[in-house]
Amino acid sequence: MKLTAIEHEMMSGAMGEPRRIAIEHQLKVGRFFDAEETVEIGHVHIMADTEALGEAGVTFLENIARFPEQDRRVRVPTVTDPRGADFDAYKRIRHDESFITLERRADKAFRALDVMMTDTCINYQVFMPPVFREHVAFGDTGSSIYTNSVLGARTNFEGGPSALAAALTGRTPRYGFHLDECRRGTALFEVSTQPMSYSDWGALGGLVGREMQSYWEVPVIDGIASTPTSDELKHFGAALASFGSTPLFHMVGITPEAPILDEVFDGPPPTATKLDTKSIKDFYASYLPNDDELHVVVFAAPQLSLDEMRQLGHLLDGRRVDDKVALIACTAPAVKETSDRLGITEQIEAAGGIVLKGVCFYNMHAREIGEANGWRRLMSNSAKIVNILGGYGYEPAFASMECCVASACSGRIVV
Repeated sequence: MKLTAIEHEMMSGAMGEPRRIAIEHQLKVGRFFDAEETVEIGHVHIMADTEALGEAGVTFLENIARFPEQDRRVRVPTVTDPRGADFDAYKRIRHDESFITLERRADKAFRALDVMMTDTCINYQVFMPPVFREHVAFGDTGSSIYTNSVLGARTNFEGGPSALAAALTGRTPRYGFHLDECRRGTALFEVSTQPMSYSDWGALGGLVGREMQSYWEVPVIDGIASTPTSDELKHFGAALASFGSTPLFHMVGITPEAPILDEVFDGPPPTATKLDTKSIKDFYASYLPNDDELHVVVFAAPQLSLDEMRQLGHLLDGRRVDDKVALIACTAPAVKETSDRLGITEQIEAAGGIVLKGVCFYNMHAREIGEANGWRRLMSNSAKIVNILGGYGYEPAFASMECCVASACSGRIVV
């Protein structure tokens, strides 16, 4: 890889040991992916929950945090993905104290690096959304696919160590989706139905994701009749990234790099995979259990936007969650603060719901929380979360937000 003068300086250790470690890591990654050079980035979004970090990861962060401030401070604005615990509400869900202790240590270490603890996967809706063609280093899959696809900025899926390295150096290896040639369409999907709900959009994303064969595939979606909202694209992208490990999609006439179909592919478009109303209904049916038993309803993955919180509040207004069922809504701390001010949080919790801030249910030791509370059957309107939590000991059910609320209040699955 070609190194700039400042990168040589980092490699020499003249800019501190943390940056030397970081640039060394990036050179290994870059060489593995045949990157010719690095590219300067605008900012970093780092996944930092302790379920992923573990004791070893937290200790590594603490060691970096012990270096002098000028050596350890990040070089570009750096924000965090959802954390592994809500320090103000963890007892309400029987979250183990040992995890909370580990989370506090990680939080302290990140703050010492001048990382901004935004604790959200919807940073593109809340803080500093990237701009078209801006290079960034994002970790969360849902955040990355939205940034690449809807905003037209450029990132790969950056694992925790790589995102931290990017924060310390202000650059990332130029490979993959930082390159024009990797952003061209490779597969075509023709949609003959218009999704009507967030869960419909998630189902569509899941269907496309199931067809993906590798990280490098770029699906192109044609046939969407009306422009989706930010939240609808959020659910679509999060599900697609979860089911397909896919960082980029194009939606013809909607996303910035796909104004018309002919401009998305190198050469003639491939034969299209057709998706219709039946495809979406079959996706729902694949998550329909054999009985109506229900233990917990979760709205998360992605975290809820302010408008989703508002809608949930209206659906719960004047109703009561059944005593046998828990209802949990996860959102960004900044959205929670606004929801508090607008009375939305009170509306949800007066009905028996629990609002958690700065977390996302699947990466906050969901298996252990389920065991502590006796939760097995989980219901959500997030296609991403039902895809993930089947591997955490849950039996997931998938439905619209309206059906999820009706089920929580009935104490059984209602579809």
